[in-house]
Amino acid sequence: MGMLHRALMGLVALASLSASGSALAEDLPLGQAHPWQIKFQEAATPIMAQITDFHNYVTAIIIAITLFVLALMIIVMVRFNEKSNPEPSRTSHNTLLEVAWTVIPIFILVAIAIPSFRLLFAQYDFPKADVSITATGAQWYWSYEYPDEDIAFDSIMVPDANLKPGQPRLLTVDNEVVVPVGANVVVGLKSNDVIHDWAVPSFGIKLDAVPGRLQQTWFRAEKEGWFYGQCSELCGRNHAFMPIAIRVVSQEEYDAWVASKKSASIDTKGKVASARD
Repeated sequence: MGMLHRALMGLVALASLSASGSALAEDLPLGQAHPWQIKFQEAATPIMAQITDFHNYVTAIIIAITLFVLALMIIVMVRFNEKSNPEPSRTSHNTLLEVAWTVIPIFILVAIAIPSFRLLFAQYDFPKADVSITATGAQWYWSYEYPDEDIAFDSIMVPDANLKPGQPRLLTVDNEVVVPVGANVVVGLKSNDVIHDWAVPSFGIKLDAVPGRLQQTWFRAEKEGWFYGQCSELCGRNHAFMPIAIRVVSQEEYDAWVASKKSASIDTKGKVASARD
């Protein structure tokens, strides 16, 4: 009775922790990890939604195979142990069984390969860009350029002492990437020094930035809000301190942000020219 009571109390405590974790997760913004989270971050792009669906699909296949093999093992242990079956069969071949365990795995692999190829095609079939961005990795921060808008800036992590209420630790930057919701954004990736990795889980993006090579990826954010990522390549001692922050806004807000950035750039160039004169 005592053991049963302790087990029930443990289940109640676990349920309470899960509930508190879910409540805390609801209070946090999209685009970042939540306490007690065991699944992917909520998808904010069609690619990430497709990745999540593919993951769930393959997981179901894995569970089915595991349960099937477990059932076979239990049957073998129960029916064909020495006590239950003192005189084992001398059968050495079974054509139907051998064909089945060869053909069925082929069908399973084909069932996995078809959606896998569709996902790969969607990831690397770049649509016409509404916004083009170049992200350059450096030790240890990111630099961004909007070549069509003549905008460029560095994005550096905000230290703990300068964080404002609500800003996530190790993810907040001084200059975030801003993109309009529903726009096709093509991102060119490169590096100034070592291999970095531009990864944004909610967007389904994880691609290396390699010195001497320009790589490309794309996303179309379908939700407004803040979305965070980090360098996912071990690039040096401050590897954990070069986050990625993307703010998805309406087209009107994006146009206003572009105008403000251009105005600030013009003022800076004017001040530099005056100082030289």
